Amino acid sequence: MRIYPTIFRVVFQGMDPEKAHHLSFNALRLAEKFGVSSVYRKLCAPKPSLRRTVMGIDFPSPFGLAAGFDKEGAGIMALADLGFGHVEVGTITGAAQPGNEQPRLFRLVEDKAVINRMGFNNAGAHAVAPRIREARMRLRNRFGAHRPIIGVNIGKTKVVELDDAIADYLISTRELAAHADYLVVNVSSPNTPGLRLLQGVETLRPLLGAVGVEADRVAGRHVPLLVKIAPDLTDADIADVAALATELKLDGIIATNTTIAREPLVTDAFKVAGIGAGGLSGAPLKARSLEVLKVLREKVPADMAIISVGGISSGADVIERLAAGADLVQGYTAFLYEGPAWVRSINKELAEAVSRGERLSAK
Repeated sequence: MRIYPTIFRVVFQGMDPEKAHHLSFNALRLAEKFGVSSVYRKLCAPKPSLRRTVMGIDFPSPFGLAAGFDKEGAGIMALADLGFGHVEVGTITGAAQPGNEQPRLFRLVEDKAVINRMGFNNAGAHAVAPRIREARMRLRNRFGAHRPIIGVNIGKTKVVELDDAIADYLISTRELAAHADYLVVNVSSPNTPGLRLLQGVETLRPLLGAVGVEADRVAGRHVPLLVKIAPDLTDADIADVAALATELKLDGIIATNTTIAREPLVTDAFKVAGIGAGGLSGAPLKARSLEVLKVLREKVPADMAIISVGGISSGADVIERLAAGADLVQGYTAFLYEGPAWVRSINKELAEAVSRGERLSAK
């Protein structure tokens, strides 16, 4: 089960990172299409002891896949077979867009990190919606009542001005909310010019309010709504977001997105500088992501969900976040380095902790 790191070094490490991602992702999709991943499904299914209810939703495991891996809902079934308790799709925008110019994805192998400036490349909400609808139905048929959960992450179309951001987010909301188990408003990617300005309370309040109302209207039910924030906010700004989330009675906050910081890194500084702009994810984000989680947990009501993401590489990391107050935990970058068996190993560590009598919760 530990063969993938060797495959990564031999096959993928010297390959363009975006090409390697597409190659490995397509291999997962093909395995699911031809029934091969049914073997993984049996081996990787989370133990019943890991089930938990968050935001009124039953999750088969507290560990899920962060947005960014499956940007367009093309591989939900294959990823579910690996044992993720939830798969967050996106970021999806109102209109299709190619994203930023290539190269736009860079590995920092020594740091088990990645820098990306993808720029929300996706087929647009109208094209993605049918894929998510179909996947949701197939998950019910395949897994039954304890199926993996689908989160949908939406962002601003690049060419849309900030003054028109609400209308743009509402396009995605109308297309996608009815098919989402939960909906995430992404205002924290560093790769769409000006997007992070929407994290200011005065601009964030009307945006979240409008999306929440429209999501429930088009879905005919309450769609749990979360906002995803950056690790680069000051603690005071985080407290302001927490107060706003409490005021608006949001269902949760996802903390955190990638960072524009470049410390602490082992990778040669000259190489890092040569890569240029983009969001850093992976192990170097671990400390700050944990700090943000702790600040939020002190500031928001106990029944408001926090999904912690950033620097997760092991079951021990997941347990640490749950103990610090996270309700759910997501990973992404380590998945690129560790491969498909990584999910199973994390769920196994969590189940072993439960069997020893440990509580996977701060509550």
